[in-house]
Amino acid sequence: MSVFNVELKKVVDDSYDIEIGYDLKNKLVADIQRGLAGNIRKFAVITDSNVVDIYARPISEKLVREGYEVDVFVFPAGEKSKTRETKARIEDAMLEKGYRRDCCIIAVGGGVVTDISGFIAGTYGRGVPFINYATTLLAAADASVGGKTAVDTPLATNLIGLFNQPEKVYIDIASWSTLPVREVRSGMAETIKHACLASEDMFEFLEENMDDIMSFSPFACEYIAENNCQIKYKVVMQDEKETGLREVLNLGHTVGRAIETVSDYQLLHGEAVAIGLVAQAMLSESFGYMDSEQVARVVALLEKAGLPTTIPDYIDRELLVKKLYTDKKVRNGKLRFVLQKGIGDVVEFSPGVFALAVEEEVAREIINRM
Repeated sequence: MSVFNVELKKVVDDSYDIEIGYDLKNKLVADIQRGLAGNIRKFAVITDSNVVDIYARPISEKLVREGYEVDVFVFPAGEKSKTRETKARIEDAMLEKGYRRDCCIIAVGGGVVTDISGFIAGTYGRGVPFINYATTLLAAADASVGGKTAVDTPLATNLIGLFNQPEKVYIDIASWSTLPVREVRSGMAETIKHACLASEDMFEFLEENMDDIMSFSPFACEYIAENNCQIKYKVVMQDEKETGLREVLNLGHTVGRAIETVSDYQLLHGEAVAIGLVAQAMLSESFGYMDSEQVARVVALLEKAGLPTTIPDYIDRELLVKKLYTDKKVRNGKLRFVLQKGIGDVVEFSPGVFALAVEEEVAREIINRM
């Protein structure tokens, strides 16, 4: 018998630009004309029912006027659509329309759209390029940047997916003012998370300027858009595939993602993360990494953004405890939490290790207090 070594050593440059601005539809089309997607002439615009008429169709029409072949693929808005079934329906529709490897996907929408679209792009024809055009604060703060793509399953959120970096990300601040108030508040949770884990200055800015943000003051919105991106890409540049440092971006998500699933998505992602941020702050205090005044500031800031800070009564606490074990940070059957250190930092428990194994009973005690 023989042994063959298949040598595939290579260097891949997945760098991309993030452009922050107002009404960037024309800029997107101009960039495509300048070669953003190479020589591709066929584009699949993937979007949801919330923004198809406001953003997706106008982008499609602009591209068609410039001579490109474009189809719009729409699915019902909401986390309940982030499934393998939705992904398959879009892929089947693209196949029926004759899309092959010589195409590019443009994701137009919020986090659910960018998650599904990036996942499709990574598997369709074994990989096609994609572009993110983020139209929500949540997508701007988190989902559209960093290359994580996934779908949910009945067991838990985001367990099936891949890392796939876009050609470019457009963050359209003008779109935020078209969102329902609840969606804007939900997006603030990821922004507050970034401040909690990486910037006391940003935390203080949010404390002082929340009203300006919620009224879409250009200065305040530009500040949070830029700081969200800076905090996230500095982490992603060091740990793209979440082997260590990138776990810090899961602050508040151990409990948050579990609550989101147990609520059957009655809670928006940001609402669930807000509750998770309170849980981790309480846990951090119990381990001596935060004091009661710092925990109170986190709770007060979340409440100022109009976000929930306690677990709703309809949530079964014991079911929630069991659901924690679906978290991706679980190792060897042990729950692991990223913990905040004061305001604007996280705990590094040993070199390159940013999550702490926590006994189930300790997590249960925190949950029962909420």
